[in-house]
Order: sequence, then structure tokens, then C-alpha cells
Amino acid sequence: MDSGTLLDSSRDEIHGAGAEGTGRPRHCEWCGSRLPESGVAGRRRRYCGQACRQRAYERRAAVQRGGLPDDAVVLSGAEVANLQDRLFQLRCATEDVLTALDDGASAAELRTLLSHVADAATQAERLRA
Repeated sequence: MDSGTLLDSSRDEIHGAGAEGTGRPRHCEWCGSRLPESGVAGRRRRYCGQACRQRAYERRAAVQRGGLPDDAVVLSGAEVANLQDRLFQLRCATEDVLTALDDGASAAELRTLLSHVADAATQAERLRA
């Protein structure tokens, strides 16, 4: 099992995504983008396009050559930095909500701040930018 499959399996277990007939979204195993719903019979899509399919193949080949475990996740330095930035944004958005709660913010203000948290979490959940 490659790491993309492992990540999707974890995401599917948490969110219930990808279950047959539920209409819940599935995500590209490489970039994490939401895959379009397909009513066509046959094998479900794993990647959003040929570029992601190729990058996943290259990663699998590199993992095999390098002797890394099958579930290894290989990221470039730029991808790690980008992921750290998105996680920082998520933490800051969460801290804003906590501060607003301490300051007695209204429900409307909290709703707005929580929508920022949800947006930041959506961006942070993607492994690659």
C-alpha cells in the first residue's frame, strides 16, 4: 500500500469519505484535491489528473529504489515549509477564536472566526499545496 492510499484511508475513516453510494467527496491520492463525482461504473478515480498520477508513480519508484517503507511520505523542503505555513495559519485562526471567546464575542463574530478556522483546516489537510 503506498502512502497516498494510506492517507486516503485515514481521511476516509475520519470523514466517512469515499463510501460507496454516500455521495461523500473523495480526494486525489497525490495532491488532496477533491475529485469530481462520477456516476460511471468501473474503477474509482485515484488522482485528479495525469500529472498527479505521474508524480505518485515517481514517488513509488523512488521509495522502492531508496529502500524506504511502503507507507513513507516523501515531501520536498518547499512542500514541508508550505505545510508548516498552513498549520501555522490554522493555529492562529484557532487562537483568534479563543481570544474572541475570552472577550465575550457575539455568536455572529464567533461564526465568522470559525469559518476562518474551517478554511484554514481545509487548506492544512492537503499534504501538498
